[in-house]
Amino acid sequence: MYRELMEEIGLGQQDVEVIAESEDWYHYRLPKNLIRHRQKPLCIGQKQKWFLLKLTSHERKIRLQQEFEIPEFDSWRWISYWQPADEVVYFKKAVYKRMLKEFSAHL
Repeated sequence: MYRELMEEIGLGQQDVEVIAESEDWYHYRLPKNLIRHRQKPLCIGQKQKWFLLKLTSHERKIRLQQEFEIPEFDSWRWISYWQPADEVVYFKKAVYKRMLKEFSAHL
């Protein structure tokens, strides 16, 4: 989780506090029309462990542009807690809703 945090937004372990970790792994499958059959390794979906983090350093430490990586994101913003479930791509909606419901007990 900390490697992903550093690669994607430039934050380290010292910049966040772990509030919660998902009890289970969350799974989703890609729709058949989105599976890239010629891509190796073949990806048919994902199995994910989720974490609820609190930013403990200043938000100006968030860096989407890394010297060694092509950025995965081009911008960021603070949003309301339930908004991701409304905006995520349709085949991930169920995972997001379950995850947000699980973590809501920690708010």
